[in-house]
Amino acid sequence: MFQAAFLAVIVAIAATGVQADKRIVCYFGSWAVYSPGLGNFQISDINPHLCTHMIYSFTGTNTNGDVLVSDPWADLPDDGGMNGYGKFTELRRSSPGTKAMISSGGWDEGSYKYSQIVSNPSTRARFVQNVVNFLKRFNFDGFDLDWEYPNQRGGQPSDKENYVALLRELREEFDKYGYILSVAVAAGEDSASQSYLVWQVSQYVHFINLMTYDFNGSWSNYAGLNAPMYASSGSQDPLNNVNAAVLYWLQHGAPGDKINLGIPAYGRSFTLADPNNNGVGAPTTGPGAAGPYTEGAGLLGYNEICENLNQGGWTVIRDPQQRVPYAFKSNQWVGYDDPISVAEKANYINSMLLGGAMVWSIDTDDFRGTCGSRYPLLTALNNVLRGGASAFESASPAPTKLTRKLPRSVSSSKSICESEGYVANPQNCKTFYYCQKIYGTLYRQFTFICPEELVFDKSKNMCNYKYMVEAC
Repeated sequence: MFQAAFLAVIVAIAATGVQADKRIVCYFGSWAVYSPGLGNFQISDINPHLCTHMIYSFTGTNTNGDVLVSDPWADLPDDGGMNGYGKFTELRRSSPGTKAMISSGGWDEGSYKYSQIVSNPSTRARFVQNVVNFLKRFNFDGFDLDWEYPNQRGGQPSDKENYVALLRELREEFDKYGYILSVAVAAGEDSASQSYLVWQVSQYVHFINLMTYDFNGSWSNYAGLNAPMYASSGSQDPLNNVNAAVLYWLQHGAPGDKINLGIPAYGRSFTLADPNNNGVGAPTTGPGAAGPYTEGAGLLGYNEICENLNQGGWTVIRDPQQRVPYAFKSNQWVGYDDPISVAEKANYINSMLLGGAMVWSIDTDDFRGTCGSRYPLLTALNNVLRGGASAFESASPAPTKLTRKLPRSVSSSKSICESEGYVANPQNCKTFYYCQKIYGTLYRQFTFICPEELVFDKSKNMCNYKYMVEAC
């Protein structure tokens, strides 16, 4: 099942064509240099050609407004250190158009220290100058603020206004040197409404990295998808999905071309209460078992997921409404993204005229190519957003080259589209369509062609080997 699903990667270019100006922002979790086994990720494993912007994560701070090196041994060359900063910025030599940035914050850093910094104008000004000095010293192109989150987790209500003030002051200084300013922000309305004055935030940053993932996880008492594209018809929370989050930010004043849609290179896992009850929403008893590389319960890197699935015994299901897959084996359950769902999200980026995508984080993509080609998720993004190489070079005997056809918009009454979703071509098993509802009875029709040797399997909404599809 999993091999067939992998072979099903179809990349469609949005109706407006390849968008050469789309951003692909690649976060690198610097602690991955300590990961065990095949999960060990060094800066030399980064392919800068797949990223328009690379972001080194993370620096820290204190209430005095200092910018702190989080791991001197990994980040600096001092005393025989690994010189992570230097090696990271050096990657621009082979890809001069790629920008190298540094991020401050993250989940573990929390909110309290940032809240204290921004509440005092003099401390805020000191932080701004320290950031500029840091960028100069270590030769970074820009700074990403990943404060998680203003007015939450130890923050205070005044954070919302003070956050804007910080961004304004950072941008004023950055413009003197040509530095890039970005933010990583909570995506969903429930959290974003507490933390951001969206329109004001948008004025001062070059782009916004929307964290459209972690919609469900081990904090839930049921098996939920990490980054569903849309709500299901039976959803108790119709705002808990990618599309709803994007619409919230757009409706509150964020320019679409500043939004980078977050793509998770990991899944959220659960332990099922009953192995026989294994659908979305099934009761759980806690997080799933830790993976061998990420080593944390409730989270699996895509590299761990694809290895598990290749070992067999897992059942893979693609949710027809939420547009992402999940897999289960015995009492273990994981919801994740694969090259197919990533390509669909990339098409969504094009159709919504968003600025691009960001990936958290590239060190948990299949960067070694253990399950096929290297960086299948990141490559799928490049293929759709920037006209790159094939989204997935599958293992033998599958073809390594995909046929691509420009989709077309169809709005007449003669369209084959009568409802949203995939539609088979009854005259040609290799061709199928995706109907995207625009308004009322108006649909945009995307045309897809399966790779050589494969045909469309309407029972699974994917390309499959011909002998496995009864209708063909």
